[in-house]
Amino acid sequence: MNKTTLDDIFSDDEFGLLDVKPKTSNVKTEDDRLIDAFEEINIFIDKNNREPNTSSMSEYGLYAKLKNFRDNESGKRTLKPFDRHDLLGHVETEELTMEDILKDDDLGLLSTDNDLDIFKYKHTPRNDSRAKTDFTAKRKPLSEKEFKKYEDMFHKIHREIKEGKRSLKNMGTYEEDLKEGNFYLISGVLLYLESMDLEKTTWVQKSGNRERIEGRTRTIFENSTYSNMLFRSLGKQIHKDGKMVTNVDDKEEQTLFTNNDSLKEEDIDTGWIYILKSKSDNPEIKDIQDLYKIGFSSTDVDERIKNAKNEATYLFSDVKKMATYKVYNRNANKLEGLLHRFFAKACLNVDLYDTKGQRITPREWFVVPFIIIEEAIELILNESIVNYEYDIVIKKINLR
Repeated sequence: MNKTTLDDIFSDDEFGLLDVKPKTSNVKTEDDRLIDAFEEINIFIDKNNREPNTSSMSEYGLYAKLKNFRDNESGKRTLKPFDRHDLLGHVETEELTMEDILKDDDLGLLSTDNDLDIFKYKHTPRNDSRAKTDFTAKRKPLSEKEFKKYEDMFHKIHREIKEGKRSLKNMGTYEEDLKEGNFYLISGVLLYLESMDLEKTTWVQKSGNRERIEGRTRTIFENSTYSNMLFRSLGKQIHKDGKMVTNVDDKEEQTLFTNNDSLKEEDIDTGWIYILKSKSDNPEIKDIQDLYKIGFSSTDVDERIKNAKNEATYLFSDVKKMATYKVYNRNANKLEGLLHRFFAKACLNVDLYDTKGQRITPREWFVVPFIIIEEAIELILNESIVNYEYDIVIKKINLR
C-alpha cells in the first residue's frame, strides 16, 4: 500500500510502536507557574461569580496579578487556552505550519550542509567559561508570631493605597529606589524591604574604573514568607514584574515619632535610629574627633551590630552604641535620610579596602559632635528642622 500522507504513516502502526507516552517532570517551568497563578483567579471567579477587586488584602493580590496578565502580551498567548472566563479578551495567536517548523532551525540541526556540526558543541559553553552559580534565595516561612508585627504594616499599606495616600509606579535605578523601609510589589504580592547589607566596590578596567553596589537584602512578603535575595536580583525582579509603592506625601510624614507615653495597641513599630562611635585602631579613623555613624535598623540594634568588625558599613571594627531611638507609625528610614541630608557637609570622606583590595567608601559616618546630633533630632521632633542648617566650620546649628 502506498503511503501518501503523514496521517497514513502514523495510522499504520500495527504493533503500537508509535504509542509512546511523553516523559513527565516534577519541575515546574515558568509557563507552569504562570498558568497556576492564572488558575487561582479562575477559581476565585468560579466561587464568587465576579473578578477580584481591591476590597481586601487577599483579593488585592489577585487583582494585581490579573492586571499584570492583561498587560503582558506574550503571557496572554500562553494563558488564553486556560481563560474559561474570557478575562483576557481576544488574543492573537500564530498558527504554525510544517514549513514554519522546519524553517525554525536556529542551531542548524536540520541542515545537511555540514553533517557533523551538531557534534562540535558550538552552542555549549566550556567549563572554564561558565559563570559561578550564586546562592539562590528561596522564600522561607515566618511563624505566626514572627509575622504578626509585619501583618499590621501590610494592612496599613493596602489601606493607604486604597485611600490614595500611596500609589504604584515603575522603579528607576536600584541605587535610588531600593531603600530600606520601603514597600514594593512583585507579581501582585506586596513586600517590605526590611534591611540591606551593601558594599560599593571598585575595580580597574582599561576603559576606566567601575563602581557597583552589591550585597544582600532581607525582604518580608505579605504571604508570611521572607527572603535574602541579592540586592541586584531583587531590583531585576521588580523591574521585570513589579512596581514600587510610593511613600505618603510630606505633610503626612512630618510627625516621625509617637510619644512612648501614649502608645496604643494599633501603633506600628517601624524600626530604630541609632548613633554609634567607632572603636577602630586604624589611625585614619581613630584620630578623628566627633566621628559618629547615624543609621537605621528594622531589627534590634545589638543584633544588627554584632558582626560590625567584618562589615564595611561599620568601618571593619567594633562599635560603641551611643544612643537609640524607637520609631512608631512613620518611616524610620526617611528619618535617617533626613539626618544624613542635614549633616551632608560633614560626611566622612575616607576610602577603605576590603580583603580583596576593593575600595569601599562608607557614607553614613559624620564628623559632628554628639550633642549636635541630639539637637537635630529634637528639631525633627518639634517639626522645625526646616528652619535650621548645620554650620560645619563652627559646628553649630543656626537659623537659616
